[in-house]
Amino acid sequence: MVQPVITDLFASRAPLSWATVGNGILFTAQIPIDDQGEVVSGGIEAQTRQTLDNLVHTLECAGGGVENLTQVLIYVTRREDLATVNKLYAEVVKAPYPNRAAIIVSGFAREEMLVEMVAYAAIDEAS
Repeated sequence: MVQPVITDLFASRAPLSWATVGNGILFTAQIPIDDQGEVVSGGIEAQTRQTLDNLVHTLECAGGGVENLTQVLIYVTRREDLATVNKLYAEVVKAPYPNRAAIIVSGFAREEMLVEMVAYAAIDEAS
């Protein structure tokens, strides 16, 4: 059975859960929005920090942490932003690292977004 993860993240108007857990796997997609649902300003560094903060918060709400990550898919709109994303990612996620991919996309549903992260983690469903 799939269970939504209850977080303090802004309640999206879109039909989605910020994260769900099924069969011990957490599924989540995180974007650079603040507690008012606004995409943070300040460029790729501020947006990456917010996205990582949202990811860490979601993992903790599910009863885990970054050490539970098994795969992270990072989407950015500009190849040159990957160096900044990698630097900030490495401040939060430590070895042994989860599997990861970085994908350059032409844009996101919210035009002002520069980054999005999709993550999977092994979570104890009893948490």
